[in-house]
Amino acid sequence: MGQRHGEDFKREAVRLALSSGLSQSQVAADLGIGLSTLGKWIGIYRTEERGDVPSADLLKEVEQLRRENRVLKEERDILKKATAFFASQK
Repeated sequence: MGQRHGEDFKREAVRLALSSGLSQSQVAADLGIGLSTLGKWIGIYRTEERGDVPSADLLKEVEQLRRENRVLKEERDILKKATAFFASQK
């Protein structure tokens, strides 16, 4: 049990626990650490991980979702116009 984990490992464990969608117990099990240890690390690093500056990955995902949203809105508008056109042809 005397294994020590580096700061990078701890921060990554906290990031996974807070943003992966997995339960904390699953993250702890996957990383081979105790749930109480993960909980302690979360208490220490949570404020750092939830800072005001979004991560580069989060910014990329937001931009991708915005692009997808624009495309979906355009497709929806086309379908609305096509529906109205075909409805008027009856």
